[in-house]
Amino acid sequence: MNTNKKIAVLGGGSWATAIIKMLSNNCDEILWWIRKKDTAEFIQKYRHNPNYLSAVEIDLNKVSIHTSLSYVVSEASIIILAIPAAFLHQTLAEIPVSLFQQKILVSAIKGIVPEQNKIVGDYLHQQFQIPIHQIVVISGPCHAEEVALEKLSYLTISCQQNNHALTLSQMLTCRYIKCSTSNDIYGTEYAAVLKNIFAVASGICHGLGYGDNFQAVLVSNALQEMERFVNAVHPVNRDIKFSAYLGDLLVTAYSQFSRNRVFGTMLGKGYSVKSAQFEMNMIAEGYYAVRCLYEINKGYNVEMPITKAVYNIIYERISPAIEIKLLTDKLS
Repeated sequence: MNTNKKIAVLGGGSWATAIIKMLSNNCDEILWWIRKKDTAEFIQKYRHNPNYLSAVEIDLNKVSIHTSLSYVVSEASIIILAIPAAFLHQTLAEIPVSLFQQKILVSAIKGIVPEQNKIVGDYLHQQFQIPIHQIVVISGPCHAEEVALEKLSYLTISCQQNNHALTLSQMLTCRYIKCSTSNDIYGTEYAAVLKNIFAVASGICHGLGYGDNFQAVLVSNALQEMERFVNAVHPVNRDIKFSAYLGDLLVTAYSQFSRNRVFGTMLGKGYSVKSAQFEMNMIAEGYYAVRCLYEINKGYNVEMPITKAVYNIIYERISPAIEIKLLTDKLS
């Protein structure tokens, strides 16, 4: 499938690189915004991202690299955001509201904008006056590393305007990517945030030496916690066992590619938060998300023992061994 719509990807990380790879199968004109000039120049010269998924070859006949954010936003009709949530507000601060009008905004971000404690869809709607039906959410289960290896992966494309979801699905579908659509933008986006928190919990438990039997109980309870929260925030008819919810949780909690699980494992092994972040040199969205979700849940008062445990370990500096031992008595 070819499309004449100009599509832009904002961000230079592994997920942005994977999205570029997927889009290149179907789209002839892709704009890629890279913040760092030296990274952009490297890609233009060598056709590879020097920092992430460096084995992926970039088709420069289809992909144009830019360091001017305002130019890319003004030129594209569909804009995919693949910037860590913690840096989104700062990155978009220079863009006037008028540049985003009449465009489809796609969140490939699995986090919460900390300045406003909002999921990305709500942030875009309120900060830039983007109508909800022009906001699309991409969710997994899908790790960038497996996309790079062209291993069969599945995406869920959520939007209240089904035509927009179908358009993006057609752009991303290829030999190794299958897409389904949903209208549950709130549920899928909150689920994507929560699964990162639960993956941190899984990693902490792994680092502490808990085994597979306990991990199965932890993830089962995490799914129940996810269902309670998304039903409280946005009560619609959804099946929490669908891959956008359960599947994304499973792959993030168990996969070797899950940076949130790696981050949690380091905490469980005794690393401080700062030392774990420094050694990883990558963003674990669950670190930022757990504080935001903890604050958001004060307005809903949903029972969330796993989220609270991760919050206590990261922000209250309670010993992981003590906090997880207390958590074990709350699971069933």
